[in-house]
Amino acid sequence: MGSRIPRAARLVAAVVAIGLAAACGGGSSAPAGTAASGDPAQPVTLTFWSWVPDIQKAVDAFNTAHPGIKVKLETITPGPDGGYAKMLAAVKAGNAPDVAQVGYDSLPSFLVNGALQDVTEYAKDDAAKFVDWQWQTGVFGDKVYAIPQASGPMGFYYRKDLFTKWGLEAPKTWDDFAAAAATIRKKDKSAYISTFAANQAPWMISLAQQAGQQWFGTEGDAWKVTIDNPDTRKMAAYWQKMLDGKLVKTEADMSNAWYKDLQTGSVVGWIGGSWGDAIIRGNAPGTSGKWAVAPMPQWAGAAQFTSASWGGGSASAILKGTKNPGAATEFAVWLNSAPESVNTLLSAGYGWPSVKDTSKIPNLQKDDTVFPFYGGQNIWEVFKQADAAVATDWRWPPVSDALYASLTDNAKAAVQGDGTLTDAFAKTQQAMVEQLKAKGLNVVTGG
Repeated sequence: MGSRIPRAARLVAAVVAIGLAAACGGGSSAPAGTAASGDPAQPVTLTFWSWVPDIQKAVDAFNTAHPGIKVKLETITPGPDGGYAKMLAAVKAGNAPDVAQVGYDSLPSFLVNGALQDVTEYAKDDAAKFVDWQWQTGVFGDKVYAIPQASGPMGFYYRKDLFTKWGLEAPKTWDDFAAAAATIRKKDKSAYISTFAANQAPWMISLAQQAGQQWFGTEGDAWKVTIDNPDTRKMAAYWQKMLDGKLVKTEADMSNAWYKDLQTGSVVGWIGGSWGDAIIRGNAPGTSGKWAVAPMPQWAGAAQFTSASWGGGSASAILKGTKNPGAATEFAVWLNSAPESVNTLLSAGYGWPSVKDTSKIPNLQKDDTVFPFYGGQNIWEVFKQADAAVATDWRWPPVSDALYASLTDNAKAAVQGDGTLTDAFAKTQQAMVEQLKAKGLNVVTGG
């Protein structure tokens, strides 16, 4: 998203204006609620839904520092895998949490579904604390609905010990990546450089984002859909060749089988977001000290280093129906900007901080939890570079759930031999045109 988001946001707001939000539920505006700071004698109770590992530590720290507000954490399944459906159902039923973790990519969909609470009056003075493009992901029509938490800049996690054993270095280009993949298959028939995770639409989208041309934009009063574009076709053809050559494993990532492959060395690399370090640490603890992180491989001839962000990142969204929007906003702002909280969340694997001033985050310089696992490497230097190289004008449509479903269905079919990955992205474009038109929006296409 980024500098051009206000225009896209106006289109999203227009969807709400034509009645889609009312049709999808959300109810009336929440009452004003109590003062944000709360009363220690009668503390405000908030419910918070999140999937970040160990985020309870940050919640406990907030509760200790804010006796007038008591936050109760409930752990949920990550968004596209069920958490969002649960949130939207809870909003419709009138029993939603006050604050919930929602990806930047899904905030437009939540707005269209009438699931977000306007908290502008409570958050209007907090924008300066956060990186502008991340702050803007929760702003629609000059109204604030969510507080940014973190982005997910991409990098390449790899088993440095095995790469060294096989005489390989971290691939600098995608050509290098393919060559390394071929070498690994020759050195060890049971090993693969990575998987092609057709179950992960955000992952596939990040590959397209890095390749170049964005998928969604605005043209006049219409959404422009350009998924089937030359850059995406180039990326799709590359991965199709990797699949045809059996150079990558076709396996769902973040599955039990994938975790086992990380543990045994059957999968020795992963193109993943900055929060992925905790995924590997938590599920392959016996490989501690053997991993390293390198920048995302680059396309040959690229004029400058480019990266991408998995699903954009995550926000702490204030959901429609909260009885205490002021307290909910105070918690969301503190959670994502207070140095002690950001420091805790960094090691928990929440991503790259949304807060501007990172000078007071000691774990960015020395992290006794993260760095030893990666052989003493300060992996945040890699992700700092990656975050600075993300295209911040990438936009998300108000139908991200449909986008994810369509892309995964089409990609899974291609992996199973029904067409190609290039076909999968072309089919996804057509599905998105139909989805946006169904929302009452004008749509134009391009490539």
